Amino acid sequence: MRKATLSLAEPCTTGKAGPVLSVDAARLRAMAACAPLTDIEELPLDQALGRIMAHSASALSDLPPFDNSAMDGYALRIGDLAGSGPWSLDVHERIAAGDGLHRILPEGAAFRIFTGAPIPSGADAVVMQERVTRDGDTVRIDTVPRLGANIRKQGEDRAAGSVPVPVGQLLTAPRLALLAAQGLATVSVYRPLSVGIFSTGNELQEPGEPLGYGQIYNSNRVMLRALLKQPWITLTDYGILRDNAEAIRGAIRTAALANDVVVSSGGVSAGEEDHVLDALRREDATLDVLKVAIRPGKPLTIGRIGGALYFGLPGNPYAALITFSQIARPAMRRSAGHSEASDCWMPAVSGFEYCRATGRTEYVPVTWEHRDPYGRPILQRLGQGASASLGPIALARGIAALPPDVEQVLPGMPLAVDLLES
Repeated sequence: MRKATLSLAEPCTTGKAGPVLSVDAARLRAMAACAPLTDIEELPLDQALGRIMAHSASALSDLPPFDNSAMDGYALRIGDLAGSGPWSLDVHERIAAGDGLHRILPEGAAFRIFTGAPIPSGADAVVMQERVTRDGDTVRIDTVPRLGANIRKQGEDRAAGSVPVPVGQLLTAPRLALLAAQGLATVSVYRPLSVGIFSTGNELQEPGEPLGYGQIYNSNRVMLRALLKQPWITLTDYGILRDNAEAIRGAIRTAALANDVVVSSGGVSAGEEDHVLDALRREDATLDVLKVAIRPGKPLTIGRIGGALYFGLPGNPYAALITFSQIARPAMRRSAGHSEASDCWMPAVSGFEYCRATGRTEYVPVTWEHRDPYGRPILQRLGQGASASLGPIALARGIAALPPDVEQVLPGMPLAVDLLES
């Protein structure tokens, strides 16, 4: 299925000429290149977990739908507790959750009531059972409760006619529970974003197969499949493409026709064996980003081919992970209809010293065992953060962002850390 084409600024070229963009600028351009989904489907609530709300549904019921007791105790009228205490009231009836009878509380009486049970007319407080003394059919109250104590008022949580979950929000378990509590049995969601992935390179071999001299195992495929395993995504894996210009061109064309987003890893530099950019040029792709001031991951390609958003990630695993998480994933979320920003960054402080070259935002794998007096994690750097390294990132709890103008990181320096998704 071909999607509407979005025309971008410049045609594809095989080189890497042009200005180097900041990470924020590259992310914004990637998001601007999105063509958000419009196709909608209706699902029962128990099939909608992890999908994205596409149509605002009005609540059918107040929440709670009637005044009810928040405690096991005794419903009473505060006006019956005049003068000085303690006070004794006759217990006339017993009301449990699910009781469908409408009851009226007589003057000078109390009703035994349980959590969730409807409040009888005339009662304006519930005294919890631990604060009274029961003697047969009489209950003694020592302290006057406040007006409305332990009563959940009808509609105090949400009112009928309100919008429980706005358009663009991810349907989590609590949000599905809210929809159910307000009487909605089905929900309108965007169809899943279709994503096609492939890897390029003669050197790649799949795990479990014999490894020849000069070959490496294809870790990017496993990593990308795991990162893209989301209810709001349907994934097609086109496997490994060998370094053959025509084969790569054909695979890109096929993937672009069938998907909303195409993600490749490897082959996006300007070397003689990097055929992806040439294939994109020959397929009349439009590119919006060619160089990003990011470490690792400078060779990154973003654009559109036909109706599909395209991301050409670096072949080195750590670089592929960083460019995907910082640039590709936010754009894919927007394409899928997400309105909420995925913001897992939290404040932290450096617990290490590091001298570095300026000019690029650098992402380093970190972990922590201790926190400072303000509760901020004290970060420890793992490994060297080389673009081909997997060991440090596999041990990391997060990725710290080092601003492009910071030449030396010192202990105690404030940093932001992006929590790695489990």
